[in-house]
Amino acid sequence: MRTGAVLRPSDVDSLREAVRQQPRVWPRGAGTKTALAPPEGAVVVEVSQLRGVLDYDPAEFTFTALAGTPVREVEELLGRHGQYLPFDPPLSAAGATLGGTLASGLSGPGRYRYGGVRDFVLGVRFVDGRGELVRAGGKVVKNAAGFDLAKLMAGSLGRLGVVVELSFKVFPAPRARASLRVDRPGFEAAWGLLRALYTSSFDLEAVDLVPPGTVWVRVAGRPESLPTRVQRLRAFLQGGEVVEGDSGIWEEVREFRWVPSGWTLVKVPVTPRRVLDLERELLPTASLRRYSAGGNVAWVAWPEEPAALSDLLERLDLRGLRVLGPPGLPFLGRVDSDGFSSRVKQALDPVGRFGPYP
Repeated sequence: MRTGAVLRPSDVDSLREAVRQQPRVWPRGAGTKTALAPPEGAVVVEVSQLRGVLDYDPAEFTFTALAGTPVREVEELLGRHGQYLPFDPPLSAAGATLGGTLASGLSGPGRYRYGGVRDFVLGVRFVDGRGELVRAGGKVVKNAAGFDLAKLMAGSLGRLGVVVELSFKVFPAPRARASLRVDRPGFEAAWGLLRALYTSSFDLEAVDLVPPGTVWVRVAGRPESLPTRVQRLRAFLQGGEVVEGDSGIWEEVREFRWVPSGWTLVKVPVTPRRVLDLERELLPTASLRRYSAGGNVAWVAWPEEPAALSDLLERLDLRGLRVLGPPGLPFLGRVDSDGFSSRVKQALDPVGRFGPYP
Protein backbone atom coordinates (compact mmCIF):
# COMPACT_ATOMS: atom_id res chain seq x y z
CA MET A 1 0.00 0.00 0.00
CA ARG A 2 1.50 3.35 -1.02
CA THR A 3 2.29 6.06 1.50
CA GLY A 4 -0.51 8.57 1.84
CA ALA A 5 -3.20 6.04 0.98
CA VAL A 6 -6.52 6.14 2.83
CA LEU A 7 -8.43 3.01 3.84
CA ARG A 8 -12.11 3.23 4.82
CA PRO A 9 -13.12 -0.10 6.33
CA SER A 10 -16.85 -0.71 6.42
CA ASP A 11 -16.89 -2.95 9.50
CA VAL A 12 -14.76 -3.95 12.46
CA ASP A 13 -13.40 -7.12 10.86
CA SER A 14 -12.12 -5.27 7.80
CA LEU A 15 -10.60 -2.64 10.09
CA ARG A 16 -8.74 -5.34 12.03
CA GLU A 17 -7.45 -6.79 8.77
CA ALA A 18 -6.34 -3.33 7.59
CA VAL A 19 -4.31 -2.84 10.78
CA ARG A 20 -2.68 -6.27 10.42
CA GLN A 21 -1.71 -5.63 6.79
CA GLN A 22 -0.06 -2.21 7.28
CA PRO A 23 3.31 -1.60 8.92
CA ARG A 24 2.34 1.96 9.91
CA VAL A 25 -1.22 3.11 10.65
CA TRP A 26 -2.74 6.53 11.40
CA PRO A 27 -6.37 6.40 12.63
CA ARG A 28 -8.60 9.27 11.53
CA GLY A 29 -12.23 10.27 12.08
CA ALA A 30 -13.60 13.17 10.04
CA GLY A 31 -10.30 15.07 9.81
CA THR A 32 -11.63 18.18 11.57
CA LYS A 33 -8.37 18.65 13.53
CA THR A 34 -6.49 19.74 10.43
CA ALA A 35 -3.09 20.18 12.07
CA LEU A 36 -2.92 16.51 13.08
CA ALA A 37 -1.21 14.83 10.15
CA PRO A 38 -0.17 11.20 9.65
CA PRO A 39 3.52 10.48 10.23
CA GLU A 40 5.69 9.75 7.21
CA GLY A 41 5.07 6.31 5.77
CA ALA A 42 1.75 5.74 7.53
CA VAL A 43 -1.46 4.61 5.88
CA VAL A 44 -4.56 6.47 7.06
CA VAL A 45 -7.31 4.21 8.40
CA GLU A 46 -10.49 6.27 8.45
CA VAL A 47 -13.35 5.11 10.66
CA SER A 48 -16.01 7.41 9.18
CA GLN A 49 -18.03 4.45 7.90
CA LEU A 50 -18.22 2.91 11.36
CA ARG A 51 -21.05 5.10 12.56
CA GLY A 52 -24.34 4.87 14.39
CA VAL A 53 -25.72 4.72 17.93
CA LEU A 54 -25.82 1.09 19.06
CA ASP A 55 -27.56 1.51 22.40
CA TYR A 56 -29.16 4.42 24.22
CA ASP A 57 -31.16 4.23 27.42
CA PRO A 58 -32.29 7.71 28.51
CA ALA A 59 -33.30 6.31 31.90
CA GLU A 60 -29.73 5.15 32.52
CA PHE A 61 -28.13 8.32 31.09
CA THR A 62 -25.72 6.30 28.95
CA PHE A 63 -25.25 5.54 25.27
CA THR A 64 -22.95 3.41 23.12
CA ALA A 65 -22.00 4.36 19.57
CA LEU A 66 -19.46 3.53 16.89
CA ALA A 67 -16.38 5.74 16.74
CA GLY A 68 -17.17 7.35 13.38
CA THR A 69 -20.52 8.68 14.61
CA PRO A 70 -20.64 12.49 14.27
CA VAL A 71 -20.94 14.24 17.62
CA ARG A 72 -23.69 16.47 16.24
CA GLU A 73 -25.89 13.43 15.51
CA VAL A 74 -25.48 12.24 19.09
CA GLU A 75 -26.24 15.71 20.45
CA GLU A 76 -29.46 15.85 18.42
CA LEU A 77 -30.53 12.43 19.71
CA LEU A 78 -29.76 13.36 23.32
CA GLY A 79 -31.52 16.69 22.93
CA ARG A 80 -34.78 14.97 22.01
CA HIS A 81 -34.69 13.36 25.46
CA GLY A 82 -33.59 16.46 27.38
CA GLN A 83 -30.00 15.28 27.79
CA TYR A 84 -26.58 16.42 26.58
CA LEU A 85 -22.79 16.04 26.70
CA PRO A 86 -21.81 18.74 29.22
CA PHE A 87 -18.17 19.11 28.18
CA ASP A 88 -19.11 21.03 24.99
CA PRO A 89 -17.34 18.80 22.42
CA PRO A 90 -15.39 21.12 20.09
CA LEU A 91 -15.86 21.20 16.33
CA SER A 92 -19.22 19.44 16.54
CA ALA A 93 -20.73 21.61 13.79
CA ALA A 94 -17.65 20.96 11.65
CA GLY A 95 -18.33 17.22 11.73
CA ALA A 96 -16.13 15.97 14.57
CA THR A 97 -16.66 12.31 15.45
CA LEU A 98 -16.90 10.65 18.86
CA GLY A 99 -13.69 8.72 18.27
CA GLY A 100 -11.76 11.78 17.14
CA THR A 101 -13.02 13.78 20.11
CA LEU A 102 -11.78 11.13 22.53
CA ALA A 103 -8.47 10.52 20.75
CA SER A 104 -7.66 14.24 20.62
CA GLY A 105 -8.79 14.75 24.23
CA LEU A 106 -10.52 18.02 23.36
CA SER A 107 -13.22 19.60 25.52
CA GLY A 108 -15.00 22.94 25.35
CA PRO A 109 -15.94 25.62 27.91
CA GLY A 110 -18.27 23.29 29.85
CA ARG A 111 -15.23 21.42 31.09
CA TYR A 112 -14.98 24.05 33.85
CA ARG A 113 -18.04 22.73 35.69
CA TYR A 114 -18.33 19.12 34.60
CA GLY A 115 -14.88 17.87 33.61
CA GLY A 116 -13.56 16.90 30.20
CA VAL A 117 -14.20 14.12 27.71
CA ARG A 118 -12.16 11.60 29.71
CA ASP A 119 -14.52 12.08 32.65
CA PHE A 120 -17.52 11.01 30.56
CA VAL A 121 -16.21 7.99 28.69
CA LEU A 122 -17.26 4.73 30.37
CA GLY A 123 -15.79 2.18 28.01
CA VAL A 124 -14.26 1.61 24.60
CA ARG A 125 -13.58 -1.15 22.14
CA PHE A 126 -10.46 -0.69 20.04
CA VAL A 127 -8.15 -2.55 17.69
CA ASP A 128 -4.63 -2.84 19.10
CA GLY A 129 -1.32 -3.08 17.26
CA ARG A 130 -1.74 -6.81 16.70
CA GLY A 131 -5.11 -6.31 15.05
CA GLU A 132 -6.93 -7.75 18.06
CA LEU A 133 -10.21 -6.33 19.33
CA VAL A 134 -9.87 -5.16 22.94
CA ARG A 135 -12.63 -4.05 25.31
CA ALA A 136 -11.88 -1.64 28.15
CA GLY A 137 -14.37 -0.35 30.71
CA GLY A 138 -18.08 -0.96 30.35
CA LYS A 139 -21.42 0.49 29.32
CA VAL A 140 -22.74 1.53 32.71
CA VAL A 141 -21.68 4.16 35.23
CA LYS A 142 -21.10 1.69 38.09
CA ASN A 143 -18.19 -0.11 36.51
CA ALA A 144 -15.03 -0.20 38.62
CA ALA A 145 -13.55 -3.56 37.64
CA GLY A 146 -9.99 -3.63 36.33
CA PHE A 147 -7.62 -0.98 35.06
CA ASP A 148 -9.37 2.08 33.57
CA LEU A 149 -7.75 1.81 30.17
CA ALA A 150 -10.66 3.60 28.51
CA LYS A 151 -9.61 6.92 30.03
CA LEU A 152 -6.06 6.45 28.73
CA MET A 153 -7.48 6.62 25.22
CA ALA A 154 -8.42 10.27 25.87
CA GLY A 155 -5.73 12.35 24.19
CA SER A 156 -3.85 9.29 22.94
CA LEU A 157 -4.02 10.51 19.29
CA GLY A 158 -4.40 6.94 18.07
CA ARG A 159 -1.02 5.91 19.49
CA LEU A 160 -2.54 3.02 21.46
CA GLY A 161 -5.06 1.68 18.95
CA VAL A 162 -7.98 2.42 16.65
CA VAL A 163 -11.13 3.11 18.68
CA VAL A 164 -14.19 1.48 17.10
CA GLU A 165 -16.86 1.81 19.80
CA LEU A 166 -17.43 4.11 22.78
CA SER A 167 -19.81 4.30 25.73
CA PHE A 168 -20.51 7.63 27.42
CA LYS A 169 -22.50 8.88 30.37
CA VAL A 170 -24.67 11.96 29.80
CA PHE A 171 -26.42 14.57 31.95
CA PRO A 172 -29.86 16.21 31.97
CA ALA A 173 -29.73 19.37 29.87
CA PRO A 174 -30.24 22.63 31.80
CA ARG A 175 -33.57 24.31 31.12
CA ALA A 176 -32.11 27.81 31.02
CA ARG A 177 -28.76 29.57 30.67
CA ALA A 178 -27.40 33.07 31.07
CA SER A 179 -24.04 34.59 30.21
CA LEU A 180 -22.28 37.65 31.56
CA ARG A 181 -19.50 39.68 30.04
CA VAL A 182 -17.25 41.59 32.43
CA ASP A 183 -14.59 44.01 31.17
CA ARG A 184 -11.59 44.99 33.24
CA PRO A 185 -8.96 47.66 32.42
CA GLY A 186 -6.19 45.14 31.78
CA PHE A 187 -5.18 41.50 31.82
CA GLU A 188 -3.96 41.35 35.41
CA ALA A 189 -7.24 42.81 36.68
CA ALA A 190 -9.20 40.31 34.57
CA TRP A 191 -6.98 37.48 35.79
CA GLY A 192 -7.64 38.55 39.38
CA LEU A 193 -11.37 38.35 38.70
CA LEU A 194 -10.98 34.91 37.15
CA ARG A 195 -9.10 33.75 40.25
CA ALA A 196 -11.82 35.17 42.51
CA LEU A 197 -14.48 33.29 40.57
CA TYR A 198 -12.39 30.11 40.58
CA THR A 199 -12.24 30.11 44.39
CA SER A 200 -15.80 31.35 44.95
CA SER A 201 -18.85 29.28 45.90
CA PHE A 202 -20.81 30.18 42.76
CA ASP A 203 -22.06 27.26 40.68
CA LEU A 204 -20.75 28.33 37.27
CA GLU A 205 -20.87 26.32 34.05
CA ALA A 206 -18.08 28.09 32.16
CA VAL A 207 -15.49 30.80 32.87
CA ASP A 208 -13.24 32.09 30.05
CA LEU A 209 -10.78 34.99 29.91
CA VAL A 210 -10.10 36.80 26.64
CA PRO A 211 -7.19 39.26 26.55
CA PRO A 212 -6.78 42.07 27.12
CA GLY A 213 -9.40 42.16 29.88
CA THR A 214 -12.69 40.40 29.19
CA VAL A 215 -14.11 37.62 31.37
CA TRP A 216 -17.04 35.53 30.14
CA VAL A 217 -19.19 33.63 32.65
CA ARG A 218 -21.98 31.16 31.93
CA VAL A 219 -24.53 29.87 34.44
CA ALA A 220 -27.25 27.28 33.91
CA GLY A 221 -30.16 25.77 35.78
CA ARG A 222 -33.87 26.23 36.42
CA PRO A 223 -35.53 29.25 34.77
CA GLU A 224 -37.22 30.35 38.01
CA SER A 225 -33.95 30.52 39.98
CA LEU A 226 -31.64 31.88 37.29
CA PRO A 227 -32.49 35.62 37.64
CA THR A 228 -31.65 35.57 41.36
CA ARG A 229 -28.41 33.72 40.74
CA VAL A 230 -27.41 36.18 38.02
CA GLN A 231 -28.22 39.11 40.31
CA ARG A 232 -25.99 37.70 43.07
CA LEU A 233 -23.25 37.06 40.57
CA ARG A 234 -23.40 40.59 39.19
CA ALA A 235 -23.16 41.96 42.73
CA PHE A 236 -20.02 39.86 43.29
CA LEU A 237 -18.56 41.02 39.98
CA GLN A 238 -19.52 44.63 40.68
CA GLY A 239 -21.25 44.82 37.33
CA GLY A 240 -21.25 42.81 34.17
CA GLU A 241 -23.40 42.81 31.04
CA VAL A 242 -26.00 40.08 30.72
CA VAL A 243 -25.81 38.90 27.11
CA GLU A 244 -29.07 37.82 25.50
CA GLY A 245 -29.10 34.99 22.98
CA ASP A 246 -25.74 33.74 24.25
CA SER A 247 -25.81 30.32 22.57
CA GLY A 248 -24.18 31.74 19.45
CA ILE A 249 -21.33 33.17 21.51
CA TRP A 250 -20.39 29.80 23.00
CA GLU A 251 -20.95 28.05 19.67
CA GLU A 252 -18.29 30.35 18.21
CA VAL A 253 -15.96 29.37 21.04
CA ARG A 254 -16.37 25.61 20.73
CA GLU A 255 -16.09 25.77 16.93
CA PHE A 256 -12.96 28.00 17.14
CA ARG A 257 -14.47 30.53 14.77
CA TRP A 258 -12.43 33.23 16.51
CA VAL A 259 -9.28 31.70 14.96
CA PRO A 260 -8.32 33.37 11.64
CA SER A 261 -8.21 31.09 8.62
CA GLY A 262 -4.80 29.49 8.07
CA TRP A 263 -3.52 30.16 11.59
CA THR A 264 -2.27 27.37 13.83
CA LEU A 265 -4.40 26.71 16.92
CA VAL A 266 -2.60 25.14 19.87
CA LYS A 267 -4.12 23.76 23.05
CA VAL A 268 -1.84 24.36 26.05
CA PRO A 269 -2.74 22.72 29.39
CA VAL A 270 -1.86 25.21 32.11
CA THR A 271 -2.85 26.08 35.67
CA PRO A 272 -4.38 29.37 36.85
CA ARG A 273 -1.10 30.16 38.63
CA ARG A 274 0.81 29.89 35.34
CA VAL A 275 -1.57 31.98 33.27
CA LEU A 276 0.18 35.29 34.01
CA ASP A 277 3.59 33.83 33.08
CA LEU A 278 2.26 32.53 29.78
CA GLU A 279 0.41 35.74 28.92
CA ARG A 280 3.52 37.88 29.60
CA GLU A 281 5.46 35.77 27.09
CA LEU A 282 2.69 35.83 24.50
CA LEU A 283 1.77 39.52 24.83
CA PRO A 284 4.54 40.83 22.52
CA THR A 285 3.61 38.31 19.81
CA ALA A 286 0.89 38.58 17.16
CA SER A 287 -1.00 35.64 18.65
CA LEU A 288 -4.62 35.53 19.79
CA ARG A 289 -5.41 33.84 23.11
CA ARG A 290 -8.35 32.50 25.06
CA TYR A 291 -7.92 31.10 28.57
CA SER A 292 -10.69 28.60 29.16
CA ALA A 293 -11.92 26.28 31.94
CA GLY A 294 -11.12 28.85 34.60
CA GLY A 295 -7.53 29.21 33.41
CA ASN A 296 -6.72 25.50 33.09
CA VAL A 297 -6.50 25.54 29.29
CA ALA A 298 -4.92 28.15 27.03
CA TRP A 299 -5.99 28.23 23.39
CA VAL A 300 -3.30 30.02 21.38
CA ALA A 301 -3.85 31.02 17.75
CA TRP A 302 -0.49 31.55 16.03
CA PRO A 303 -0.20 33.36 12.66
CA GLU A 304 3.04 31.82 11.37
CA GLU A 305 5.21 28.71 11.46
CA PRO A 306 4.98 27.66 15.14
CA ALA A 307 8.67 26.95 15.82
CA ALA A 308 8.96 30.16 17.88
CA LEU A 309 5.84 29.20 19.86
CA SER A 310 7.35 25.79 20.54
CA ASP A 311 10.51 27.45 21.91
CA LEU A 312 8.41 29.78 24.06
CA LEU A 313 6.46 26.87 25.56
CA GLU A 314 9.63 24.92 26.19
CA ARG A 315 11.11 27.84 28.15
CA LEU A 316 8.02 27.79 30.36
CA ASP A 317 8.11 23.98 30.69
CA LEU A 318 4.73 23.73 28.95
CA ARG A 319 3.50 21.48 26.17
CA GLY A 320 0.98 22.26 23.44
CA LEU A 321 -1.09 20.20 21.03
CA ARG A 322 -1.60 21.52 17.51
CA VAL A 323 -5.30 21.32 16.61
CA LEU A 324 -5.96 23.50 13.55
CA GLY A 325 -3.79 24.90 10.81
CA PRO A 326 -1.12 23.49 8.52
CA PRO A 327 -0.25 19.84 9.25
CA GLY A 328 2.88 19.07 11.23
CA LEU A 329 4.20 17.34 14.31
CA PRO A 330 1.39 17.37 16.87
CA PHE A 331 3.28 18.54 19.96
CA LEU A 332 5.07 21.81 20.68
CA GLY A 333 7.21 22.76 23.66
CA ARG A 334 8.28 20.37 26.38
CA VAL A 335 9.06 16.79 25.41
CA ASP A 336 7.44 14.30 27.77
CA SER A 337 9.11 10.99 28.61
CA ASP A 338 6.64 9.03 30.66
CA GLY A 339 7.83 5.52 31.43
CA PHE A 340 4.33 4.38 32.34
CA SER A 341 2.88 5.56 29.02
CA SER A 342 5.72 3.86 27.16
CA ARG A 343 4.98 0.56 28.90
CA VAL A 344 1.28 0.81 28.08
CA LYS A 345 2.08 1.54 24.43
CA GLN A 346 4.52 -1.36 24.29
CA ALA A 347 1.83 -3.68 25.64
CA LEU A 348 -0.84 -2.52 23.19
CA ASP A 349 1.33 -1.84 20.15
CA PRO A 350 4.42 -4.06 20.44
CA VAL A 351 5.31 -3.78 16.73
CA GLY A 352 4.98 0.02 16.63
CA ARG A 353 2.19 0.33 14.05
CA PHE A 354 0.76 3.49 15.55
CA GLY A 355 2.08 7.03 16.02
CA PRO A 356 5.74 7.43 17.00
CA TYR A 357 5.13 10.60 18.99
CA PRO A 358 6.13 10.64 22.69
